[in-house]
Formats: sequence, C-alpha cells, structure tokens
Amino acid sequence: MTRCLAYFQFVWSSVFGINVPLISACRAIVALSICSLPATADQWPQFRGPNASGIASQQNLPDAWDVESKENIRWKTPITGLGLASPIVSGGRVFIVTADNGEAEPKLRLGLYGNIASVEDDREHEWKLLCLSQISGEVLWERTLHRGVPTIKRHTKASHANSTPVTDGERIVVCLGSEGLHCLDFCGNLLWKHDLGVLDSGYFAAPAAQWEFAASPIIHEGMVILQCDVQENSRLVAFDLCDGHERWRRSRDDVPTWSTPTIVHGPSRTELVVNGYKHAGGYDPTDGTPLWKISGGGDIPVPTPLFANGLIYFSSAHGSSRPLFAVRPGATGDLTPTNETENNDALAWHMQKEGIYLQTPLVYEEHLYACRNNGLLSCYDALTGERHYRKRLGSGKSGFTASPVAADGKLYFTEEDGTVYTVEHGAEFKLIATNEMDESCMATPAIADGLLIVRTTKHVYAIGYHSVELAVNDGSGAQPQNQVSGAGQCATTAPDCKSCQPKCACQQNCRQKRRRMRRHR
Repeated sequence: MTRCLAYFQFVWSSVFGINVPLISACRAIVALSICSLPATADQWPQFRGPNASGIASQQNLPDAWDVESKENIRWKTPITGLGLASPIVSGGRVFIVTADNGEAEPKLRLGLYGNIASVEDDREHEWKLLCLSQISGEVLWERTLHRGVPTIKRHTKASHANSTPVTDGERIVVCLGSEGLHCLDFCGNLLWKHDLGVLDSGYFAAPAAQWEFAASPIIHEGMVILQCDVQENSRLVAFDLCDGHERWRRSRDDVPTWSTPTIVHGPSRTELVVNGYKHAGGYDPTDGTPLWKISGGGDIPVPTPLFANGLIYFSSAHGSSRPLFAVRPGATGDLTPTNETENNDALAWHMQKEGIYLQTPLVYEEHLYACRNNGLLSCYDALTGERHYRKRLGSGKSGFTASPVAADGKLYFTEEDGTVYTVEHGAEFKLIATNEMDESCMATPAIADGLLIVRTTKHVYAIGYHSVELAVNDGSGAQPQNQVSGAGQCATTAPDCKSCQPKCACQQNCRQKRRRMRRHR
C-alpha cells in the first residue's frame, strides 16, 4: 500500500506539478478506485471496453488454450458473412455485427502490403446484429438492419461491418457507415435509425480508392457521438440516445480517419478527444466546441486516443511521420510542436518516430505498450515515454491489426493469421504462451466475466476456465449462472416485449427535455 501511495504521489507531481500529501493521496486512490478503474466483471460496452482502455480486472483468464482439443474453450459459435467489428458484452449477452453477401468464403486479404485497391462486389448484402448468450454462445436472436448493395466499396483488408457497436446496458447502437445508424433494445426491437449520408473513409490522396467506414460510436451523457472524418464534409456529430435526433454537429477540417473518439474526465473538465491528421484534439462534449488541437503525424489516423495516469495518449503512423505522444488534459489552443524534441506545458512527452499505425496502444498502470503492424512490440514508461524494451512477436511476415487487451497482469496480442500471444505485463519482456485460433482474426477481443471473447473470420469463441460463472443478471429475471432462456424466449416469441424496453422512462424523459427546450426558445 505504501508503494501504491508513493506511486500516486509521483504520478500527480510528474503530470500536474503538484505535491500531494500522503493522506490526500490515500483519499484520491479511494476515489479513483470507485470512479476511474476499468470494470471488474460485467460489461465490455464498446470498442476496447470501458473508455476504450482495453483492460479488465479480476478475470482469472487462462494463459493458454487449445481450439482442437477444446481445452479452456467455453463455446464456439459460427457467424456468417464478414465483419471486423469487435464483440461487445452486456447483461449476459454478446453482440456481433456482420455483413453477409451469401458467399461462403468472403474475400479478405491479410498480411503486410500497401495496396490501396478496393474490393469490387456488387452483390446484395444483409447487415445483421446478432445477440448471443454469454454462457452458451447460443444465438438468442438476430436482426437484419439493412439490405442492399453497399454504397461504398471496402478495402481488401476491411469489411462492410467494421464499426463496433456500443451499449448503455439497455440499448445497442450500431453504425453501418453509409447504411445508417441504428438503435435497438435488448430484444432486438428497432428504437430509431438515422441516415448518415455517404461516409467514404478512403485514402485522401487517391479518392477513387474506397475503403468503407470504421469509426465506432460512443455513448456519453445520453448522447451517441460519432467521428465522421470522410472525403467530404468531415464532422463530429452527437445524436440523442433516446430518439436519435441530432443534438449538435461540428465541422472538421481533416482527412478521412478510422479512429474512434474518447471521453476524458480530467481534473478541471470533461473533454471529447479525437485523433486526426490536421486536427487531433479536444472538444467540449456538450456542444462540440473546440478546446485544443495538435496537427501532423500519420496521414491515415487509426488508433483511438487513451486516457490513463492523468495523460491523454495519441499515436498514428502512415506517411513520413509516426508520432507517439502524451497530452495533459485541460489544454487550450494549438499544441503542435515546432520541432521533434519540443515539449510544452500541455505536452508531457512527444516522440516523432515511435507511433503505430493500425492498433490502438495499451496503457496498463505505468507501462504503455505499442505493437507495430509487423509484430514489433515496444514497452514504454507511460509517464516519461522512455522505452523499456522492443521485441518481436511472430515471424515479422504476418500482420497485426487487432488491438491488444489485458487483464490481471497478462496482455493478449492477436496476429492476423489467428495466433494469440500471451505476454506478461512489466518492464521486461516475457512471452507466456502462444495460442492458435485456426482461423484468421482481425477483430479486437472482448473481456468479461472470466471470458476472453475472440471473433475470428467465421466464429466467435469464448475462452476461459469452465468453472467461471457470470457475475451479472441476463435481464430475464432468472439467476444468470445457469441459463439465459428468459432472454431467448423474449427475443424469439415476443419481439415487441415491453420488458426489454429501456427501463429509464426514456420516452417520458425525451418529452420533458423537448418541453424544456421549447420554453427556452
């Protein structure tokens, strides 16, 4: 405990320049343990879990497993179509998005290459949301959200279902890019949908090369927020979670990106933080007002910003620059450094050549982990940027696209060919295990209730010790340890079941808000 307090004092003084008395440090740790740490068991509600941290605790996940012998494989569920959206988990359910054109073997080109070509496919697709039992993997229900020929072509290494859905525990919001934004309840009933127009996130230097759309929605204070950086009319947009009407919109002068925004609860204010090439930075999440910006870096930004240790971490790597840097929350103005070594009051540290391209880094306690496309893994001091090690995962001939996740001192890195590497958390590299999924894998895994949930190209796997029981209720009113039949019955025999409607008097709240807005006009 004394070491923990000392570490907290060091973080606070290093980041904010404030000397914290020991008793204040103790009180702050208690507060942080309640408000800031990753969820312990029951939810993985969005891309990379709570606040995109990629971290869960108290999971007791296995180091190793075997797909062929089924050792530590809880269940395996086939999924038709093609989707690179990550699984999310809530209330005993696992939600999966896919786009199905009827092909048994959808084309997906893996590996390390620089081809910018699009896939030519004019077949009709069905975009589906599937709800699986977290206990058994049984498909409780599936809903077709859209049917038609895709508006935008996809990259050879992408799908037409790239964006990970998000949930508040009562609703699921699914972004299908040009095929719209859809909100459903936990029974699969459509609550609302919104036409987003054409969203083309292809290469800005070659507009004919269409790559589909990949930014995932997030939920904050009753709003669904989406970063739409596209070929024309880039913007941030916030929609009302209750009924889907647009709450605010902020234009952005930026090239297409594939990044998902992050909410940062800093010491002085809450910020909506986004990655970008011309404009990475912070916005006021209540109305989209810009707060600060930093320009430059990789010209196809993909990684999601992260908030940990009182710092906001950014990475990008495409073109001539690949920065990795940390910003103190609460900044204002333009923070762009004038040279590679410059730091300022808002920039805690900045390294021009250490960034990564496709994966979102992982900040776990005082360490930052960043894995390049070719498996070159680096570990840094998250407070100073000093590198602890650089080691290779795999042969260097296969790609790494899925972002890493971690739990209980173990890191999981997924190679595109389906190899999952278990690495020990710490300043010294230690490979614990190498696991083969026997299928390619490009989606970031989820962690919940002692399960590592891995989506491959054809299946969803739940990996864990067989003695693990769910720590959450499935929404059916029954005890979740043994069954989720209530959810399955609700979805299959009563699709308009009112028991699965949001429990927060949503429509009443919406009416009250609209009345207040009219009174203030």
